[in-house]
Amino acid sequence: MRFLPLQAFSCLLLILGLSAPSQAATPKREPKPVVETGGLLLRTMQRELLRAQAELGETEPAPYFLSYSVDDSDSAIAAATLGALVNSNRLHRRAADVITRVGSQALDNTHEENRNSAIQSGALSLKDDPDAIARDLWRLTYRSYRQAAQTFLNVKTENQVHAKEEDTSADFSKEKAETHITETAPPTLPEQQDLEKMARLYSSYFRKYSGMIQSAVVLQAESTSSHFVSSEGTRVVEPSSIVRLLIQGEIRADDGMELLRVETFQAETVDRLPKAAEIEARVEKIAADLQALRAAPLAEPFDGPALLSGRSAAVFFHEVLGHRLEGHRQRGENEGQTFTKKVGQAVLPEFLSVVDDPTLRRLNGTDLGGFYRYDDEGVPASRVEVIKDGILKNFLMSRAPIKNFETSNGHGRAQSGRMVTGRQGNLVVTSTRTSKDSELRQKLLDEVKKQGKPYGLYFEDIQGGFTLTQRSMPQAFQVLPVMVWKVYADGRSDELVRGVDIVGTPLAALNRIQLTGEKTDVFNGICGAESGSVPVSAAAPAMLFSEIEVQKRAHSLNRPPILPPPTLTDATTGGVQ
Repeated sequence: MRFLPLQAFSCLLLILGLSAPSQAATPKREPKPVVETGGLLLRTMQRELLRAQAELGETEPAPYFLSYSVDDSDSAIAAATLGALVNSNRLHRRAADVITRVGSQALDNTHEENRNSAIQSGALSLKDDPDAIARDLWRLTYRSYRQAAQTFLNVKTENQVHAKEEDTSADFSKEKAETHITETAPPTLPEQQDLEKMARLYSSYFRKYSGMIQSAVVLQAESTSSHFVSSEGTRVVEPSSIVRLLIQGEIRADDGMELLRVETFQAETVDRLPKAAEIEARVEKIAADLQALRAAPLAEPFDGPALLSGRSAAVFFHEVLGHRLEGHRQRGENEGQTFTKKVGQAVLPEFLSVVDDPTLRRLNGTDLGGFYRYDDEGVPASRVEVIKDGILKNFLMSRAPIKNFETSNGHGRAQSGRMVTGRQGNLVVTSTRTSKDSELRQKLLDEVKKQGKPYGLYFEDIQGGFTLTQRSMPQAFQVLPVMVWKVYADGRSDELVRGVDIVGTPLAALNRIQLTGEKTDVFNGICGAESGSVPVSAAAPAMLFSEIEVQKRAHSLNRPPILPPPTLTDATTGGVQ
């Protein structure tokens, strides 16, 4: 957004009744005294919020809700390839979001497709200078109010001329004011030289695999104190930290298909990441998988029995089911609303249940990326039982109500700079119809023979996927497997294939599950949607499907390089790898 000169800002603000913060400014109405809690940043946010609330209260239309969110974060990144650094950076930032709602909770400027009209975002002063911080917040508040007020006029007009909506729920829910101030600072970042050393070491493990087109290791660490204050009286300060390790290798098949293998690890602190020996083993597995994939035949379209590993099933449920349980997708004329009217009805086989529990910090010894105590609207996180014994019970709610679900359950999430929506946190699938994991292969073969198919498919690993929820598009999903095996009914050895994607529609696919394994596996990742990219986890046991449909994957026709890569010399021994 274009910045106006300071003089223009001051003039426009005075017209609207909001003056720039200064020693000489005299507000029309004295703000309430600030309760001196939290650090300087929180106290400054509280004071400026109360001042804005008092002065904007004299305008027409006046905002009925204001909030300030500030993430005070330190981040570091170190990236390397073949033992050499390609990036090393460290950053301190303060990112602020100002939310302004004009109108009433029943109807405000965020109505329907106008959700983003409430937010203005920008950077705050890194110096603990209350005057500088207050002025940054003042500037964002004015921009936010002007945008919200203008949009609300349009909303009222549209509400008069458009047909009545199917869901007439309010635009904003009523919630209890919360105070939660954690004085403890988040864990400090690892030393930059330590991250660099790890990146160089781990990336050097690829040096002996000369067939790679490229490889990389990336270490990212972030330590954040999240601050939230609202005109309702909520005050939350919560620290968090996350460390991510990404290992990536790429090779190209003779027909031009790019073959990518990625391993990711996520933990609260760097010492909870796998040790060097495990990383070296993972690199070896990546290299072996890529060489096998390069020689593997292309898969053909298929519809038949399939077995998904636990990690694969977790990603499958996140994409196919999880996004369709997010509250805001149940409302609006553009949403497909797959499950909106199915509350109390069976949407999964009766032996399956699903919860989303952001309060769950670890599962089976693995740190969960979707853990948090308070969501991005200052509402306490809570465990939500969305499906019990196959029956749909609930949705993942932010403060955007839908019919019969009028309050938040602590699932309002957003990347800084984006408007909050209901999102997944830690999605966990459990089963009461299980078989030993060692017996699942035979169960797959039994189903293949029962259906008279020549083979079934085993999905060992999945790298991600996406789903469509808008009614203007097919209500479909596409999941992107990496390691897929044909399991033959006649006793032949399993055959690795490449170039295959899982496709289908949710209502059909989810009811093809026959039984599951006993062991629960975890997939940590970053999920991107309307409210930005947020860390999430999904956990599930291995699952046997009576039917899964796959299609061929598109790929380029650029063949591998004609010139072989240069020989790599080991820096320690001087030998050629």
